[in-house]
Amino acid sequence: MFNPIPTPVLNRMRQLEAQDARDRQDGTGRLQRLRQIPPETGKFLAILAANAPAGNIIEIGTSAGYSTLWLALACRANGRTLATFEILPEKVKLATETFSQAGVSDVITLVYGDARQHLAGIADVAFCFLDAEKEVYGDCYDLVVPNLATGGLLVADNAISHGDAMRDVLDRALQDPRLDALIVPIGKGLLLGRRVTINN
Repeated sequence: MFNPIPTPVLNRMRQLEAQDARDRQDGTGRLQRLRQIPPETGKFLAILAANAPAGNIIEIGTSAGYSTLWLALACRANGRTLATFEILPEKVKLATETFSQAGVSDVITLVYGDARQHLAGIADVAFCFLDAEKEVYGDCYDLVVPNLATGGLLVADNAISHGDAMRDVLDRALQDPRLDALIVPIGKGLLLGRRVTINN
C-alpha cells in the first residue's frame, strides 16, 4: 500500500530525517527541534490509519509534518483526508512547506492553534495520533476518547521514553473500560487504544 512511497514524499521525509538528526546533535533548543518519530513508527501509524473505521483522522502536534506525511499516505490510499494541529508558528511554516513539497496538501488541513480548543467539536474520530507536549496529553485524552468512533484508535507517542511524564494518562488508558489498550514497543513507545463501546 505504501511501497513505493511517491518520490516527492520520500524526498521530503529524507530531508526531515536529516534535519531531525542534526537537531539532536547540535544543541538546537527543545522547542525548535523537530523531535519527530522514527520511520518505523511512521509506517506503523500509516498501517493503523489505513485500517481505521469510517470517521475523522486527526493529529495533535504537527511539528514539521513528518508523521503527517505517513498519515497522508494512508489517506491517499483510501480517499480520505486528515486534520493536523500545531501551536507553534515556526512549525506551521515548516509543515506548510513539507506538504507543498511532498504534494499532499490536498489531503491535509493544517490548523494553527491549540488543538484543545477544537477537539470537542470533532465527532466520530476514527484515528488520532497524539504527539504534543506531555502536559497536554491528559486534556487531549479527555477530549478525544469520548468522541472516538467504535473501533476508533488513539495512538500517543513517547509511552516508553517519557513513561514517567505520561504515567497518569497511561494508567487511565490501560484501565479505561471504553478502550482496549496496550503499550507497543515501537520507536519511543506508543500507547495504542481502541474504542470498544460507544458509551461515554
